[in-house]
Amino acid sequence: MIDRRTSLRRTFELHVPLAMIVAFALFPYLWMVLTSVKPDADILQWPLRYWPSQLTHEHYVTLLARTSFAANMGNSLIVAVGATAVGLAAAIPAAYAFSRFRFPGRRALLVGFLTANMFPIVLLILPIFVLMRMLGLLDTFVGVIAGHATFAIPFSIWMLTSYFAAIPIELDEAATIDGASRLQAIRLVILPVAMPGIVTTAIYIFITSWNEYLFAMMLAGQDVRTVTVALQLFIGEFSIQWGLLTAGGTLVALPATILFLIIQKRLTGGLTAGAVKS
Repeated sequence: MIDRRTSLRRTFELHVPLAMIVAFALFPYLWMVLTSVKPDADILQWPLRYWPSQLTHEHYVTLLARTSFAANMGNSLIVAVGATAVGLAAAIPAAYAFSRFRFPGRRALLVGFLTANMFPIVLLILPIFVLMRMLGLLDTFVGVIAGHATFAIPFSIWMLTSYFAAIPIELDEAATIDGASRLQAIRLVILPVAMPGIVTTAIYIFITSWNEYLFAMMLAGQDVRTVTVALQLFIGEFSIQWGLLTAGGTLVALPATILFLIIQKRLTGGLTAGAVKS
């Protein structure tokens, strides 16, 4: 009897609230998917129709065949992958240096990296826009990738520093004793051990770049238009193309969802690897 009461109490105090929170969080996505497969008549019907009278893929066909949304998704993929590569190329050596060496201003720099993420990115957009215009990088992949990497690198360095700091320095010393150089020790010993943290950081940069809107809107034009900017085009002054908008939103959410499903175990290991150290 006591075990049954304990189990029942745990269900109502823990499982039921968690189920309600998950349902509340997933409902907007479910509603978006349902709306994307509704005919236009069902979308505009009043009173509101929750379940479509018939499933249709006309919005997806129109979106991919009659608009430039497929090309925009390709642009977003190029920008996100490029920002991830640039971010990791800058964050990995910087984080290793912060975790292994002690030099004047080290703590101030780490605090500065963290503080930079406390301010809205809108404060950076004007100077970056002026700089990109002077360099002739507006509406180019290089310009958008550089803009996305600008706000992704500081927090990435902070994240990776904690992962590298959790790796015993004795591994570096053992590799050096065996004849490896500093770069060989990093490549052959440290990076494989820190791979969960690197994967986690790469996911952070990729998702941040994929979902970013302000930099993509200001630094890109028709040639390098990303999906976040393309979705905004379906919202007019007097009407909203709900079918195309929800179909586009569903397609935009797919890469992040698939990415999490594929590397879920590695991501979980990365999120729990070590504590924040400085």
